[in-house]
Amino acid sequence: MRADLEIIQEWIPAGSRVLDLGCGNGELLAWLRDHKQVTGYGLEIDPDNIAACIEKGVNVIEQNLDLGLGNFASDSFDMVVMTQALQAVHYPDLLMKEMLRVGRECIITFPNFGHWRCRWYLTTKGRMPVSEFLPYTWYNTPNIHFCTFEDFERLCQERGATVLERLAVDRDHKHGLGSRLWPNLLGEIGIYRVTGQGR
Repeated sequence: MRADLEIIQEWIPAGSRVLDLGCGNGELLAWLRDHKQVTGYGLEIDPDNIAACIEKGVNVIEQNLDLGLGNFASDSFDMVVMTQALQAVHYPDLLMKEMLRVGRECIITFPNFGHWRCRWYLTTKGRMPVSEFLPYTWYNTPNIHFCTFEDFERLCQERGATVLERLAVDRDHKHGLGSRLWPNLLGEIGIYRVTGQGR
């Protein structure tokens, strides 16, 4: 399983009901079903990924995340997961509000645009960063809303969400003392577990 998904699965209790937004090929849901007796659904828009989910026996719904989660009742799921998709949706603030509505807890991961390599690239080259981890140029990237750890945590405050856990990891999904002390500078990827206020 992908390294980030290995971290995420540790935060999902056995027997949970899970909604995976942008579930890709269904790898996480299939693993959770087989190892933690988790039930749930994946939402995906790519036809090849939908076919891969069906092959794995994962419940998948073809759905554009930009259209919201209005087809799910409040508190339908124990956990709502969205990995590496927050920056690719048109209205991340509205989607996060919907995630907090339908799930008791949410796990969200995203690339940190405040990482020192991004800052250095902008400073020295004067252009939007391109790297192995962020391989797109500014005009063809699917990532339309870059943010930093500070930006995301401010959004959580504005939306009345409480951060329960946070990991700042590198591209290999390893975390150390530096990324704990200076996450916005040294963390390449943010992995957050959040809940709505008052829960």
